[in-house]
Amino acid sequence: MSDDKAKEFSDQEALRFHANGRPGKIEIIASKPMATQRDLSLAYSPGVAVPVLAIAKDPDAAYDYTIKGNLVAVISNGTAILGLGNLGALASKPVMEGKAVLFKRFADIDSIDLELATEDVDRFVNAVELMEPSFGGINLEDIKAPECFIIEQTLRERMNIPVFHDDQHGTAIIAAAGLINALFLTGRKPADIKLVVNGAGAASIACTELVKAMGVKPDNVIMCDTKGVIWQGRTEGMNQWKSAHAAATPDRTLAEAMRGADVFFGLSAKGAVTAEMVASMAPNPIIFAMANPDPEITPEEVHAIRTDAIMATGRSDYPNQVNNVLGFPYIFRGALDVRATTINEEMKLAAANAIADLARQQVPDEVAAAYGGKARNFGPEYIIPAPFDPRLIEAIPVAVAKAAMASGVARKPFFDEDAYRQQLRARLNPTTGVLAGSFEAARARPRRVVFAEGEQEVVLRAAVSYRSSGFGEPVLIGREAPVREGLERIGVSPEDIDSFEIHNSANSPLVPRMVELLYARLQRRGHVLRDVERMVNHERNIFGALMLELGEVDAMMTGVTRNFAQSFSQVRQVIDPAPGHIPFGIHMWVGRSSTIFIADTTVNERPSSQMLADIAEQTAAVARRLGQEPRVAFLSYSTFGNPPGQFLANIRDAITLLDERRVSFEYEGEMSPDVALNPMMADRYPFSRLSGPANVLIMPGLQSANISAKLLKELGSGKMIGPLLMGMSKPVQVAPMTSTASDLVTLAVLAATGAMS
Repeated sequence: MSDDKAKEFSDQEALRFHANGRPGKIEIIASKPMATQRDLSLAYSPGVAVPVLAIAKDPDAAYDYTIKGNLVAVISNGTAILGLGNLGALASKPVMEGKAVLFKRFADIDSIDLELATEDVDRFVNAVELMEPSFGGINLEDIKAPECFIIEQTLRERMNIPVFHDDQHGTAIIAAAGLINALFLTGRKPADIKLVVNGAGAASIACTELVKAMGVKPDNVIMCDTKGVIWQGRTEGMNQWKSAHAAATPDRTLAEAMRGADVFFGLSAKGAVTAEMVASMAPNPIIFAMANPDPEITPEEVHAIRTDAIMATGRSDYPNQVNNVLGFPYIFRGALDVRATTINEEMKLAAANAIADLARQQVPDEVAAAYGGKARNFGPEYIIPAPFDPRLIEAIPVAVAKAAMASGVARKPFFDEDAYRQQLRARLNPTTGVLAGSFEAARARPRRVVFAEGEQEVVLRAAVSYRSSGFGEPVLIGREAPVREGLERIGVSPEDIDSFEIHNSANSPLVPRMVELLYARLQRRGHVLRDVERMVNHERNIFGALMLELGEVDAMMTGVTRNFAQSFSQVRQVIDPAPGHIPFGIHMWVGRSSTIFIADTTVNERPSSQMLADIAEQTAAVARRLGQEPRVAFLSYSTFGNPPGQFLANIRDAITLLDERRVSFEYEGEMSPDVALNPMMADRYPFSRLSGPANVLIMPGLQSANISAKLLKELGSGKMIGPLLMGMSKPVQVAPMTSTASDLVTLAVLAATGAMS
């Protein structure tokens, strides 16, 4: 991270994240039940002997009976860790674990990180080659050039599974996708352009090779390194990989090469490109400044002198991010699914074209909603899809798999493309992508969020993270001295502490306006002026809610010092429900491939039939905004009257109300949870209107709802988000008292972006 740009988090927060609970970021979980002795007998001895013999007879059976077909090794020796250099194999482990997490998160691929303590090419190759029986693919990572070229090529020749150095080809594929669309927008063809590449490392050379395979003429490509143009006949600082791209040109400097260039690819260093170089380029220049963390030249600098330029960088805070996560998970997904023996040029080009094509399609409503409703249509600032577009899991693997089959490297070709697409969609939960998009929307439209409990350390950590992540400005309520001491204690510098906005409810200049507003609201509800003054001066939730009501902030966070009921009661003294809505709470359970919405978990103790119907409609709308097609189940101890009971009328009347409203989602009830969620149980009721397991669970009362949500949070394997307060006229969230700083930031972002409103 550059010194002149604030980090998105503190060093302490990053260390806490990696150390909290179970150290590291990955664990091994059994995919089969292991509860009984019979389970163990099947999993190990004697049951394991049966698949052993099957594999010995037919090695391909390993893909049917073991994890091999969905397992990738992420391997490094730590000689080129991110932008940090050669820090050794052990130091690379956090990065490799992170890569394994990305494989699982984006493509449902299991991954093991392996760090090899050697810089000897032969020893590294021999070690990896011996692992072929264990894995379906090898992802090489953070290995310095030129050794990475030798290692990858040798392993590709020796191994019969895909070997892919992502530092090279991942960047190349995304850059190629962006170039395809930039050329389309500017009316150019690959064969007609002059391309200048600055940098001669692994990624630069891979980019150059791939765009030449796209049709860019080798004679029209000039590559530069720290010594200038790589020209035919140059001997200084050369190797065989640079020599392969040496140009027949009189140019000797980057500035000379840039004159009249149509396209610039930068994989070098901050500031390598000047305004004069950009000014000398051809009309409608295409500039991919991909150095990380800081580009060769910023979009602001380019657009100050060239309004006709199309820009891409490696940064998420600018449009058109060249992000490897758009490529490697999905490329391996397609390669594994057809048991490809390699990842060849045809598969890389297929991935690039699939990514480019996706950017030209209309963005789904749920993705647009996650980005604050901002239109993200194909154009100069949208030539590369967003990293969290849920369509990536379908588009890229299909293209890669088809290219593998067409090029003859697929050992298990598929024939039913529609079935394969459905299988791919089922692997991932679209909600996770939409939620991630909310964070990008927050960066695009920063908002002021008041944190009502500003003296609490967990709140201060959340506030610092909210600001440093670029989501907006936190406003802290508390006594100035304890707040400042708390910020200093968590490592905030004195000059940064001075920049935080702190309001003491006892003496804030906003108090007179607040008292006037609240007294007008409560004077006919039994409160005298002195009561109101005391509430404003001493109740931080009242003060925070009044800041929101007065428009001083955009959203409010509270909850860590008082239970939900107390905090909500104070907020309601100030803020009304939205017109036509009732307040209620949703807990959202986010699993690997599904999301369950549970309502109402916080507000209404015994909801009427009208309230149940309203809660169902509003929760279904939230589910749709988060990428789910709602299937609503009204839960009960009884399933369609069995057993009978005296508390079923409200549920049945709610169903009748939805019938009368002719709502656009599936709903059914009353039913027990197993009938709602277990297809085998649901099959016993063929008349049910639900086409699949329910994903919106409407609870009959607050007791059952709150107990169920908290049990699932403590015992379940997914991520529980919430409670999320719905139905209010202003965006306010009341967090659980046990919330972490990360939980508070998530709720603050959801409140600030309106993702849950």
